[in-house]
Amino acid sequence: MAFDEGLAERVRARLGTDPGITEKRMFGGLAFLYQGNMAVGVTGDGLMVRVGPDATEAALARPGTRPFDLTGHPMRGWVVVASSAVSEDEALAGWIDQGHAFAASLPPK
Repeated sequence: MAFDEGLAERVRARLGTDPGITEKRMFGGLAFLYQGNMAVGVTGDGLMVRVGPDATEAALARPGTRPFDLTGHPMRGWVVVASSAVSEDEALAGWIDQGHAFAASLPPK
């Protein structure tokens, strides 16, 4: 599966030169990990965000979101945000920051 290279570049720009960030191809897209824990990713033309189990419902109540589901069973704590919902840099930054904050709350791998 191809992923939106333009969206991936926007994510890279937001994450900057943080030495804790690495990139890895996974889920048919590109994942951005913080200290080994996935924070956000680009899958197809959407943004995959790791929000954590406690924030899943609130995240899914926001426009343009859907559960992240690869196997027929949605993964609690993960959402996919449609490209139309992150077309503005401010909206994209908010989602990236949320995913980064959750990954930073986890022990490094």
